Amino acid sequence: MKKTAIVAAALLATAAVSSARAQGIRLGLRAGANYSNLAGNIQNQDTYNNKFGFLGGAMLNVPIIQDGFLSLQPEVLYSQKGFENKPTEYTGLLGAKQQREGSVNYNYLDVPVLLKVRASGLIFEAGPQYSYLLSANNQTKTTTTPALGGTPTTTESQNKTDISGLNRNELGYVAGVGYEADNGFSLNLRYTGAFNDFVKSDNGTYFNGDLKNARHSAFQLSLGYLIPSK
Repeated sequence: MKKTAIVAAALLATAAVSSARAQGIRLGLRAGANYSNLAGNIQNQDTYNNKFGFLGGAMLNVPIIQDGFLSLQPEVLYSQKGFENKPTEYTGLLGAKQQREGSVNYNYLDVPVLLKVRASGLIFEAGPQYSYLLSANNQTKTTTTPALGGTPTTTESQNKTDISGLNRNELGYVAGVGYEADNGFSLNLRYTGAFNDFVKSDNGTYFNGDLKNARHSAFQLSLGYLIPSK
């Protein structure tokens, strides 16, 4: 019985792939890098710097016009976003001088659904994106000098992986350009942003409230490959 089920599943998978190829639907892979930071009304904005992160996953290209000029391309991507802390002095609570060092990494599952135009190899694409926060890692060290002078004290972030104060669901957008060769290989430059803040509205203590109106923002450079449909 078990062997019969395995054979049936294999036949169904083969039929599905054959049907997709017949319709010109193509599976593909993508890998590259994010150059991310934060957008929005951010306090002490000069202390937050851009950060590199990994980007990679799978995509499905569904032709709308059979000559490949217009298609729909949903993707599922693992995406590292976040920021680095510049060692820039700023005024903290009660007038104390503070400096932050380190970085914060937010690991997301991004699902963009792109309308893609391909003309003579050139690519223009845009569409909405849903993102789900998988995890975070806050590696921040803060040095505080009292307002009236004295010995500076250094503290490291607590609960480094705690995401209870963050919005796990995010809606955003993607737009980009690129080049796709006839063999399916492509080079893409994209910009992605979010419509909603990633810190919960009732969380006023995250980075001393600096990021209560912050949104994710990133430039993405990636290589893609669409497997031939025939």
